[in-house]
Amino acid sequence: MDRAVLDYAAKGASRSLLNSIDEMAAKADKLAEGETVVEMEPDLIDASFIRDRRTDDENEFNELLSAIRDNGQSSPILVRPHPKAMGRYMVVFGHRRLRVAQALDRKVRAIVKEMHDRDHVVALGQENSARANVPFIERALFAAELARLHYDDDNATIMSALSVDRTTLSKMLSVANLPAKVLDAVGQAKGIGRDRWYELKLLLDNPANHARADEILREVAMLDMSVDHRFELLVRRLKTAPVRKRPQSDTEKKSWASSDSSLTADMAVQGKRFTLALKAKSSDARAFGEYLSENLDRLYEAFRQDLGSQEDGG
Repeated sequence: MDRAVLDYAAKGASRSLLNSIDEMAAKADKLAEGETVVEMEPDLIDASFIRDRRTDDENEFNELLSAIRDNGQSSPILVRPHPKAMGRYMVVFGHRRLRVAQALDRKVRAIVKEMHDRDHVVALGQENSARANVPFIERALFAAELARLHYDDDNATIMSALSVDRTTLSKMLSVANLPAKVLDAVGQAKGIGRDRWYELKLLLDNPANHARADEILREVAMLDMSVDHRFELLVRRLKTAPVRKRPQSDTEKKSWASSDSSLTADMAVQGKRFTLALKAKSSDARAFGEYLSENLDRLYEAFRQDLGSQEDGG
C-alpha cells in the first residue's frame, strides 16, 4: 500500500479535527504535504466504484456550493488514475466538491495518487470517518458494501476503513440487513445513532413485526413526518404492539386402565406434544413409571421396528 495513503488513513481516524469544514480543509492540507495539488477538468474524473453514501443532502450541497463559489475550493479531492480507462481518473473521495466544480463550470483542485482498490476503500472510509456529520446508517450501509467485496476473511479492511472494532462492525452489518422497505422509509434519519438503529434491528428480529412495520409505515400520518420522527414512532409502536398469541391446537384426551383397575393412565395429545400421567391405588404407578423410563430406549427401538415392518408390508 502507498505509504502516504497509510499515513492518511491513520490520521483520518483522529477525532481531534472533526468539527468544521475548516478543520476538514486542514486535514486535506496534511494529506497534501509533499504531494502536488493540480487543477483538473471535472469531465475527466469518473465516480468511485463504491460510494460511502446512498444519497446526497441537497441543502448541504448548496451550502458547500455557496462556500466554494465565494471563497474557492480550500480542500482538494483525492483521485486515482482510472484502472480501466486510459487518460481518465476515478475520484476516491470528494464527490460533492467534484459536483460543485461541475455546477460552477470550474476546474477542481485534486491530488492524484496511484492506488489499488483496497487502498481506495480504506482512504474513502477513513475520510468518511473523519466527518462528524455522517449518519450511522450511511456508515453501516457502506460497511455492508465493503463486506460484499470480501477483501479478507476477518473484515480487517472494513475495520481499518471505518476505524471501528469488531463488535461495532457486527452491529453495523446487522443493521444494514434490515428489510429494504424499512430502510427506504427511514434510511435518511440523520439524528438516529447506533443504539437506536440496533434497537430497531432487534425488534425486527421478530418476524411478526415485519408485517406490523409495513402497516405502520403505510399510514398517511407517517408520510408527513420527518424521517427522524418517523423512525421514533415506528420503534415506539413496535415496542408497544400487543403480543399475538399463537392459536393453540385442540387437546385430544385419552385414558387407560389395567384389567384390575389398579393402574390408570391419562393421556393428552396437543400438536406435537404427548403427555402421559399414571395413577395407581398402590405404589404401582411410581414403579411402572420408573420401569418405562429405564426401558425407553428398548421400547422406542421396538416401536421403530414395528413401524418399519408396517411400511414394508403396506
